[in-house]
Amino acid sequence: MKMRRYAVLLGLLLVVGVVLSACGSGGSSEQGGSDSNSFKTAMVTDTGGIDDKSFNQSAWEGLTQFGADNDLKEKEGYDYLQSNSASDYATNLNRLVQSNTDLIFGVGFKLAEDISKVADQNKETHFAIIDSVVEKDNVASIVFEEQQGSFLAGVAAATKSESGKIGFVGGEESELIKKFEAGYVAGAKSVNKDIEVDVQYAGSFGAPDKGKLIASNMYNSGVDVIYHSAGGTGNGVFAQAKDLKNNDPEGSYWVIGVDRDQYDEGQIGDNNVTLTSMLKAVDVAVADVAQKSKDGNFPGGEIVSYGLKDDGIGIAETNTEAYTDDIKAAVDEWKQKIIDGDVTAPTTDDELKEYVDSL
Repeated sequence: MKMRRYAVLLGLLLVVGVVLSACGSGGSSEQGGSDSNSFKTAMVTDTGGIDDKSFNQSAWEGLTQFGADNDLKEKEGYDYLQSNSASDYATNLNRLVQSNTDLIFGVGFKLAEDISKVADQNKETHFAIIDSVVEKDNVASIVFEEQQGSFLAGVAAATKSESGKIGFVGGEESELIKKFEAGYVAGAKSVNKDIEVDVQYAGSFGAPDKGKLIASNMYNSGVDVIYHSAGGTGNGVFAQAKDLKNNDPEGSYWVIGVDRDQYDEGQIGDNNVTLTSMLKAVDVAVADVAQKSKDGNFPGGEIVSYGLKDDGIGIAETNTEAYTDDIKAAVDEWKQKIIDGDVTAPTTDDELKEYVDSL
């Protein structure tokens, strides 16, 4: 009998030991950061997809770089979910929450409403929204001074233009894309107040055929430089410029890319129709916020802004044949004026009118 009671007592002690051991060996779920082998981050794209050669692709490149820097494997430590329509946003966000993702990025202002709702329902999960502001303690809002880079794109376009007519192709008209438009027109008017700027919106960020048609009409009307802020729709602008250049090698059919250096998109034989690109360091921002989150320094409830001063915005100089010394000099001059606070790039139609009237 004594031997039996001893065996039972020993068994209970072993069970208690195992339980205590399990409690003591828990992963670092505290504020000090996540263990490199357990941290998971992912992004939900807008309808452009990670191969849009623009905004979503830049975000994915940043997440991929973060994964490489931290020895994380794709699909395990970092991943993405593609949204084919707006109805996919909430579904994809919730799928990532359910898979215990530590940090979830919403790529683009269109996801702001769904990020806000899902973040409210999952306060222990970290979220980050790009190009919008969501005022939640568990959401970091990543924004850029797009109007500053677009202003410089306008300076480049007006300096390059021989016809005195340039164009702007937007995806969907919104407060965000109006920043690109206003900055671009202001920069161009700063170089040549009388320059004509044809502004058109495609109504979609995923309609390259519509972008191609708009570009065709613009070039046919005498426009010789087009700046697009249209995601995948902008691929159609490039396609049209390359078609025209192929048939008329001596003609001027320039495109200014957006978000990332789109030099490769303009290559056609020995020619390249990409004048420059307005660089928006989405990749740098994504990698930066992901690293902060992993290290336990997630900027929840904060607005993290990137502009010319901190190299979050810039202008590509890759096409050295097209982007001439006089263009570079003009861009550098106006860039310094913006950095010094002597010039404030407009963000709205009203601000643009006020700026142009002051010239």
